[in-house]
Amino acid sequence: MFNRSVVSISLAIALASFSTASAQEGGHWWSGDWYLKVGVSGFSAPKFEGASTNEFKFSPLISAGRQGPGPRFSSRNDNPSFALVDNSRFRAGIVGRYVPQRDQDDDSDLRGLKKVKWGAEIGGFAEVYPTDWLRARAEVRQGIRSHDGLVADVALDAFTDIAPDLQLSGGPRATFATSGYFHSYYGVNEAQSAASGLKPYDPSGGIQSYGAGTALTWNATENLSTSAFAEYKRLAGPAADSSLVREKGSKNQFLIGVSASYKFNFTLN
Repeated sequence: MFNRSVVSISLAIALASFSTASAQEGGHWWSGDWYLKVGVSGFSAPKFEGASTNEFKFSPLISAGRQGPGPRFSSRNDNPSFALVDNSRFRAGIVGRYVPQRDQDDDSDLRGLKKVKWGAEIGGFAEVYPTDWLRARAEVRQGIRSHDGLVADVALDAFTDIAPDLQLSGGPRATFATSGYFHSYYGVNEAQSAASGLKPYDPSGGIQSYGAGTALTWNATENLSTSAFAEYKRLAGPAADSSLVREKGSKNQFLIGVSASYKFNFTLN
């Protein structure tokens, strides 16, 4: 199954990509050295957030940007972002995420519940490197169309090279949200209760989940990289208290998969 929620389409061609060198040379903003990275990810994941069963999914991986050193570390959980502030210890900027629709076609357990429309989440991110092997990152995003809540992700990742071109990483992560998010994904009103058989549920804001993830990344060549990853999270707060999760789903959410991508370098005049 194709899962659009993890499609990473990160096109770093914002205003901040204007280079002083290009301006001095009379070039266009797009002039310079760029890369295009394409790949695919396959994984076993819950049918929907809070589901008790998994299914195999796949997603294309697409990213583009200017060639350069880039961030010291990146995680598959990082949403497409562009740094407006970038130095050796701190990065911050804009971030976005595509949100797919969710309805009863995803799982029969969703029958009778409100359809969640496709949409987006737009906001900002910040990450800091306390040491050369540790990164802390936070994202805060406002829902558009699919829900009207605020969502915040926080993560702490340790990373180390256990062999040449072989990196092991992992650490804890957690997600928080306001009531607008929980109403779309975990709320059950009276009409939906009658149609689905679930007890009515009117959630507030709070923590959505906590857990940990790990990844093993192999840079086979300068342009080819592969990764194996696994994650566990436990639903908490308003998500865990939802009748959808308590009566038909599970608080325990597991994901495991592999990915591969190739980077193409090119120059625009």
